[in-house]
Amino acid sequence: MLTSKENFAGWCAYLMIRSEYLNIAKLTADERVLRLFDVVAQHGGVLRFVGGAVRDALRGIKSYDLNLATDLSPEELVEACNEEGFDTMPMGIKQNSVGVRLDGNVVEISSLHKFVSNLEGGIDVEYTDNWEEDASRRDLTINAVYADEKGNVFDYYNGIDDLERGFVRFIGSAAQKIQEDPVRILRYFRFYAMYGLEEPNRKAVEACRENAELLKKVPMEKISDELLKILHTYHAPRAFRLMQANGVLGYIMPDAEYIENLEFFNQFAQGQQFDDAEILRLFVLYRPDAVWAENLAVRLKFTKSQKALLMNLAKMQCNKEDFLSAVGRAGLVYRYGRDVCKAKWLAEVAFNKRWPDNVWEVYASIAETPKPEFPVSGKDIMQFGMAESRQIGAVMRELEKRWVESGFNMSRDQLLEQFKQVI
Repeated sequence: MLTSKENFAGWCAYLMIRSEYLNIAKLTADERVLRLFDVVAQHGGVLRFVGGAVRDALRGIKSYDLNLATDLSPEELVEACNEEGFDTMPMGIKQNSVGVRLDGNVVEISSLHKFVSNLEGGIDVEYTDNWEEDASRRDLTINAVYADEKGNVFDYYNGIDDLERGFVRFIGSAAQKIQEDPVRILRYFRFYAMYGLEEPNRKAVEACRENAELLKKVPMEKISDELLKILHTYHAPRAFRLMQANGVLGYIMPDAEYIENLEFFNQFAQGQQFDDAEILRLFVLYRPDAVWAENLAVRLKFTKSQKALLMNLAKMQCNKEDFLSAVGRAGLVYRYGRDVCKAKWLAEVAFNKRWPDNVWEVYASIAETPKPEFPVSGKDIMQFGMAESRQIGAVMRELEKRWVESGFNMSRDQLLEQFKQVI
């Protein structure tokens, strides 16, 4: 008969290693990826899936973030892959990871390592062959779960149970984890928005609040990336409320006045796919004017297209009724373009906090509305003997105004017929 101590040890072993617990097809069906497991094994190493891919597979979510870990060093991994005909690329040897090319795709494999404090108070990296040590340096329990090619799952910090409970917590000391990398403050709120079902972990939130000032040291590109990822989640409103209530948001952004509008937006837009969703949600959350929109875009290091969308949404003058007629939609599309108009329509619905029955019919109509093409060119005006560019521009603007007022129905000949009236 097993003693109580032996029963406890067996239960702990079950929690740590769950045999054939995960359907490997939920992780990948790519034979080239699975071949890497044999390559590493033939060279005396072990390879496992880790992080987001395992976490999402356990939740039944398709993941596009396929990362692996091995107990081989980066140099040993490169040698093993090259001998078996796999091309590799450095993804930062100093960061302990190697990229393996698989027909145009690159799979990142990191070598097991741990963080060690140095005499100057900084953090050095030291390789290890101990999987639990590697897990210990990760941020959250739900991100420290590994799986091999047979579906065996290795869970050193009870991440599976936390995932099932919706309990998001740091591994070990929350304050220490944040001080090692302050961007983990935002990562905590992002994963709480994604997976949190219970009340937030008190120690985690307390550590985020007490160390929020460290966010000032984080490059703005990283902050922007995390904020947009938070905005991509359905429960972003509760993450922003929690950040705001604990004084975290104020270190990187102004307080958000329209969290309820974002909440309403996420309800009616749930399950819909549209471009630049995060920028649109940011616009709904802050409802900035043109000047503020430009400041936000510059501060968050947005790309040119992201900045243009946010600023155009702020500049666009319209109301909900403008979208409800074919002529109104054509006018808006002509002035602002389809993409901005589609986003602005959804923003207007969110601002009104009223869910029209035809919200997606109108959205589809905007998407199908061709941009009207002004039929008169400067050359047409020059044929009448007018050569000065300023005069040509004035005539063109007047003719364009009349064309728009006609509902874009006036033809080129009709507009040129009015040319004498204009001058």
